[in-house]
Amino acid sequence: MKRRDFIAGAAAAGFVGASQVAFGNLPVFSSPTPTLPYDLVAVKGGEPEVMFDKAIQSLGGMQAFVKKGQKVVVKPNIGWDASPERASNTNPNLVKRIVKACYEAGAKEVYVFDNTCDNWTSCYKNSGIEKAVKDAGGKLVGGNSKGYYQPINVVRGKRLKDALVHELILESDVFINVPVLKNHGGADMSIAMKNLMGIVWDRGYWHRNDLHQCIADFATWRKPTLNIVDAYRVMMKNGPKGVSVADVLTMKQLLISPDMVAIDAAATKIWDPGKEPSSVKYISIANEMKAGNMNLAQLRINRIKL
Repeated sequence: MKRRDFIAGAAAAGFVGASQVAFGNLPVFSSPTPTLPYDLVAVKGGEPEVMFDKAIQSLGGMQAFVKKGQKVVVKPNIGWDASPERASNTNPNLVKRIVKACYEAGAKEVYVFDNTCDNWTSCYKNSGIEKAVKDAGGKLVGGNSKGYYQPINVVRGKRLKDALVHELILESDVFINVPVLKNHGGADMSIAMKNLMGIVWDRGYWHRNDLHQCIADFATWRKPTLNIVDAYRVMMKNGPKGVSVADVLTMKQLLISPDMVAIDAAATKIWDPGKEPSSVKYISIANEMKAGNMNLAQLRINRIKL
């Protein structure tokens, strides 16, 4: 699809084209990382929006991460044309609450996008995320046009030396990464670090050149301001798309942390308490590359049961 055709189609559908966004010359993720009382918060036993509210409150509220007048990009997993019950994508109720919380904290604009695997308009609609974002006042942007991706260098990368990254990520003040926890046939687990494959153009390169190393390499580039793992419904097999609701287990859990390695390690233990995070190769590699800390015993964790 040509860029001009995409913009025209998106406008007609009520979407915002990335080229229409006036960001100015702000640096990437200009907000300083706040001093937090915990490294990670784990909540269980509630609905997605309730668990999110409890978790973010324990970190000082969304205002600790989003300041008045800032532009925010929220990156859920919207990769698959599937209903919320299939747990292929991030829970729409969680996405809606996050977008609302950003506005409540004073955000000027909140954008939501993903570089989807299935047809992007079907993914946005059938995941429930399109309606959720619009209801919350957020702005949806497509990720399916190469013209929206800009080159970056992965300085510390071993296999992944560069990439094309969506300009929303490059030009927003705050980046919130919101993956759904699920099984993945190639990467073992799909969580926070793996979700970043949806902000780059050429995912195929990663699959052809040591997927685990590329995931870890990219985690050294720039960290999201905040990571929020949706573990309300968890796909236990046949990931990443899943086959049916039979693949899904309702766990009613949620994690929040600015550390992708830590949150992926904790999410692995949710998926299977007997599974060591180090058994997921990219988590172990990212830990070795000091992209974060997978040693949960070393972290300040606030565990909340509703």
